[in-house]
Amino acid sequence: MEPRTTHARKEYEQAALDEATIARDPIHQFAAWYDAAVAAGVPEPEAMTLSTATPDGRPSARIVLLRGFDSRGFCFFTNYDSRKGRELTANPHASLTFHWADLERQVRIEGLVEQTTAAESDEYFRTRPSTSRIGAWSSPQSEVIPDRAALETLFARFRAEHPDDVAIPRPPNWGGFRILPERIEFWQGRPSRLHDRLVFRSDSGGAWMLERLAP
Repeated sequence: MEPRTTHARKEYEQAALDEATIARDPIHQFAAWYDAAVAAGVPEPEAMTLSTATPDGRPSARIVLLRGFDSRGFCFFTNYDSRKGRELTANPHASLTFHWADLERQVRIEGLVEQTTAAESDEYFRTRPSTSRIGAWSSPQSEVIPDRAALETLFARFRAEHPDDVAIPRPPNWGGFRILPERIEFWQGRPSRLHDRLVFRSDSGGAWMLERLAP
């Protein structure tokens, strides 16, 4: 294939971000931006890039969905035996990236990772559609399978084993992870590529320090 270059350009002019107006708590600021993305009709505003790494530093990334956040951190749910689950268990550090292009905004979150409690995982699992709960049983996530038919056969088998939608239990290897933020950066696109970047860093006492970064 011949080398290719891309030349798309966009001037970012919608908004500004400054120290005088940003919330002093980054979780509150994230909530305000998330709510703005929802109100603006951004497609899947909860979609985020989860970046993990092996203990020897080999990175990988994929899109997952935010399923809750509070002062403790940001939660998503998955199969613990998947590639991301294994990497997070072996190296419990991760980053999240939200890109709300319609609002010319990004948020980057970095921190330690812990599993949610069994009760938290059970509570969320019960909110999923029955087909998604059966799917959690059916998929040996990240493992090689021979073909699509093998996956559909597993789904049909587990569907037959759990005909009662209400009584579908949570698989023991399925649950949540929580990112405990140590660094949260808010990025607002600005003209001439002079973007606003304000970052909160958690000090040893748990207090947040605010700094501005060059774009």
